[in-house]
Amino acid sequence: MFGGNTLKEPVDYGVLKTDFHSHLIPGIDDGVKSISEALSLIRRLQELGFKKIITTPHIQDEFYKNTPERIMGGLGEVKAAMAEAGLEIELEAAAEYLLDDGFEQKMKSGQLMIFGRKFILVELSYFSPHPNLLSFIFELQLEGYQVILAHPERYSYWFNDLKKFEELKNRSVFFQLNTVSLSGFYGSDVKKIAEKMIELGMYDFAGSDMHNQHYMDSFIKARFEKSLKKLMESGVLKNDQL
Repeated sequence: MFGGNTLKEPVDYGVLKTDFHSHLIPGIDDGVKSISEALSLIRRLQELGFKKIITTPHIQDEFYKNTPERIMGGLGEVKAAMAEAGLEIELEAAAEYLLDDGFEQKMKSGQLMIFGRKFILVELSYFSPHPNLLSFIFELQLEGYQVILAHPERYSYWFNDLKKFEELKNRSVFFQLNTVSLSGFYGSDVKKIAEKMIELGMYDFAGSDMHNQHYMDSFIKARFEKSLKKLMESGVLKNDQL
């Protein structure tokens, strides 16, 4: 197990203090299916040293038509169950917005779910970026939002053109690593790109993107990756500011 790219001692996730980007509200997206599943994962995150979780259900125009009201209602149910179970970790909710045809209307609604210093978490299609991507980012920033792009290492259409990532960084877009990418959860190509982006200093945040126990298993495994240790010791991650 402890080859050239792995560690003998695991990285301490507690240094991050806050895990953001997860799907821990039951039944509203492709994340946890039940309160008990949510509690099991939340308990494990607490054991791993996290003090706070910002969970981020999908909001999409086609598949997951969630609203702030639905998300906050679900958050209340999970927090009530946490209190009953004696879990003391702090839990908040925001959202992971797909930049799709319906996103412009969501911007105009003035009800975007944000966290921290007006951070908003967005993702792209895995097939191709929306043609209005740069326009969306510009309009969000014009309104004072700080845009965080979820798991850029998963957008394979840019693997052979890292200048696309550089263009977004030059536009003050923050990048969030899915930590499980480093343990090969999405395959070797994604792992290699994630490691390359760490080398280039592109990441600003790290998140679990926790959906279920399979993610947790990979999240725990990633603690032994030298690339994660390098990232966490670089001083660039801002999770503790959330």
